[in-house]
Amino acid sequence: MTEIRVPTLGESVTEATIATWFKKPGETVSTDEMICELETDKVTVEVPAPISGVLSEIIANEGETVAVNALLAVLTANGDNKLTAETQQKSDNDNDNDNDNDNEENGLKTDKFHKDLSVEVAPSAKKAIVEAGIDQDEITGSGRNGRIMKEDVKNAILSREQNQSLEKVAQASIPVGSKSTNQNINTREERIKMSRLRQTIAKRLKDSQNTAAMLTTYNEVDMTAVIDLRQEYKELFQQKHGVRLGFLSFFTKACCQALKEIPEVNAEIDEDEIVYKNYVNMGIATGTPTGLVVPVIRNVEELSFSEIEKQIAEKGLRARDGNLSMADMQDGTFTISNGGVYGSLMSSPILNPPQSGILGMHKIQDRPIAINGEIVIRPMMYLALSYDHRIVDGKGAVTFLVRVKEALEDPRRLLMDL
Repeated sequence: MTEIRVPTLGESVTEATIATWFKKPGETVSTDEMICELETDKVTVEVPAPISGVLSEIIANEGETVAVNALLAVLTANGDNKLTAETQQKSDNDNDNDNDNDNEENGLKTDKFHKDLSVEVAPSAKKAIVEAGIDQDEITGSGRNGRIMKEDVKNAILSREQNQSLEKVAQASIPVGSKSTNQNINTREERIKMSRLRQTIAKRLKDSQNTAAMLTTYNEVDMTAVIDLRQEYKELFQQKHGVRLGFLSFFTKACCQALKEIPEVNAEIDEDEIVYKNYVNMGIATGTPTGLVVPVIRNVEELSFSEIEKQIAEKGLRARDGNLSMADMQDGTFTISNGGVYGSLMSSPILNPPQSGILGMHKIQDRPIAINGEIVIRPMMYLALSYDHRIVDGKGAVTFLVRVKEALEDPRRLLMDL
């Protein structure tokens, strides 16, 4: 008998919620096969089987909150601690038969996961597809190489229900206040319990507003020089370093220089003390199908442009696929949020506590501006710095944003540390 317990979830994380069981009691599992999925405040963790065997008993059910090292299930090992080819084949056949029965009840076909073998489906997404009775062809995967994630299934279900509701409304005109109208309205609403990640996002952002004396200052930057520099060197940069040259590395470098001059923007309050950081752990706010996460690039002031771009790309992929660890999102000292990728022209980003500053990037848009008394069209971007006024004065915040603007409008300053 082997006990399966909640793994260590990361520093300061003491509990998780059981999101999905991929196996039922009595089913056969193989070594390293994912048997359940846990949701923590920030990441989703899949728990693998340590050995091959049969899942004897599930101790904690879906929806329950469990502490680190709590007992999840009991696994009975095979005699030789591995499945023979015959046992594995029998198990596969049994599972196929079970799936056939389940799918007949739901009006499904068992080959839905095998229509396109090039598209990988996460275990939690497979279960969601079966339960919802939705065809895999209706789902667009957001994971790496188009991998279908659980959130993709939810989005496909919501889209289908919205379309069905619109069709019903178009087909019939029902008097307001009638029973049929009420039934039709109810089909257009759905209640889904907030995930632990979404609950944590909501709590942390509200706590930030309640705790910090948050203000936002704005400026704008002419992106001509950065765009020209990228255009001139992007192919050579990618050939040499194997990664695309983006805008974030320029903004990261510019922020690092500005933080040297205005260190309070890179500091935090600890009770009655101000803790100044002589390093920059840059958080890069990243949108994922399950919510906003902020992976951290450590000691970014010591990294080159190519090293920054590689880490941004690597952590971005892991965030999208739900593979970030708690350690990847801890100890940030300053954050950059790029709402421009979604088309935002102007916004006021919310602080990521206990940090004292966050820079908001926005959409690059051609606008007329006056240069040397003449009106010219330039690619402009609005910048926003939200800061904690308890530790950062207005002068420091404005100076910080001006230094970022100066570095981006003349990137040579980044090379000369000016």
